[in-house]
Amino acid sequence: MNTSPLTVLIVEDDPHVLLGCQQALALEDIVSEGVGSAEEALERIGDDFAGIVVSDIRLPGIDGLELLTRLKARDRSLPVVLITGHGDINMAVGAMRDGAYDFMEKPFSPERLVDVVRRALEKRGLAREVFSLRRQLAERNSLEGRIIGRSPAMQNLRELIANVADTSANVLIEGETGTGKELVARCLHDFSRRQAQPFVALNCGGLPENLFESEIFGHEANAFTGAGKRRIGKIEHANGGTLFLDEVESMPINLQIKLLRVLQERTLERLGSNQSIAVDCRIIAATKSDLDALSQASQFRSDLYYRLNVVTLELPPLRERREDILQLFEHFLQQSALRFDRDIPELDSQTLSRLMAHEWPGNVRELRNVAERYALGLPAFKKPGTSSQTQGLGFSEAVEAFERNLLSEALQRSGGNLSQASQELGMAKTTLFDKVKKYGLG
Repeated sequence: MNTSPLTVLIVEDDPHVLLGCQQALALEDIVSEGVGSAEEALERIGDDFAGIVVSDIRLPGIDGLELLTRLKARDRSLPVVLITGHGDINMAVGAMRDGAYDFMEKPFSPERLVDVVRRALEKRGLAREVFSLRRQLAERNSLEGRIIGRSPAMQNLRELIANVADTSANVLIEGETGTGKELVARCLHDFSRRQAQPFVALNCGGLPENLFESEIFGHEANAFTGAGKRRIGKIEHANGGTLFLDEVESMPINLQIKLLRVLQERTLERLGSNQSIAVDCRIIAATKSDLDALSQASQFRSDLYYRLNVVTLELPPLRERREDILQLFEHFLQQSALRFDRDIPELDSQTLSRLMAHEWPGNVRELRNVAERYALGLPAFKKPGTSSQTQGLGFSEAVEAFERNLLSEALQRSGGNLSQASQELGMAKTTLFDKVKKYGLG
């Protein structure tokens, strides 16, 4: 979500007209800058220019029409408003056919200027939001665009994924419900040499035990009552690719033994067959439980546990990385607004406070749901003020969470430069240093 202020660049060689325009806009709290020539304007407007241009047609050197042509060649979405003399009306109408946003004939009233500028700024703002959304969607296949968060935990997670993705090592992903375990599994697959092969997901907790063996290993026709034809199991279907076993702690013990044999021998037999089939698939398992503790309690086979956790990735709950909440919320809000064809709503202070104070028992999945409601214009939280999770943080804790997020973002923008961050925050460098240590941001 782009929060840069939109600027009005006024190109006018008459200093009295320029001053009048800037004063009229300033009275309406509209930020503006002034230059006396098109050449200065072209130097001032870079690729990241956030604003619109209001230009006189008659200028020394390059005139306003040529300026329009050059600006449109750089950025077709940039609104350019032309100021015309009485004899330039036909010329201005032609310029609008060439892409000018509007024109104003001298002399014009301050109200006319403000009205045209506001409409142009609104159009510019919408265009930049759409551009930002499209750019994010175009970058969705990058690791940073998919595993979102500036917290140390998320930065470390991205590094681990990048390090092990293109290996054949089995991976165990640990995390509470809603923390994004399947997303991480898909990233491990998509950033590996197996990406062109199948990614097969199986929820071990969602299948009846009597169907589980057939689902994972497959069966031959007439292998059991109701087996009318051959079925290829999940492991065989994932051959050459990745098999994702979600809620692996729910797998029946007797099937854990058979899965272990497949992992050891890299072969399987369909139900009702004696033929061994060679398989080569990477196993990524996910659990919301402590598999180590379950194996020690003989509730999960320890030998299978050691096979699965060659690499372990731990996904922290959202309440432990509160500095990521706003970035994630804005990301989901943009996605939702685009999907629902709605304007992106402003985030009010009350909702902001509740986002930072909420305990998020449903983690990222719950946050996405809240963002979708907010994008539709509904209350972000269904029962404001009554959530026991929201009450879990006191006022001081909520303030600390918000402060930590602000400091983290400032340090991110400054590249970790404490002097630059302290200037941006209006905070003494020694105070910032103490808070960085307090929140573990160093």
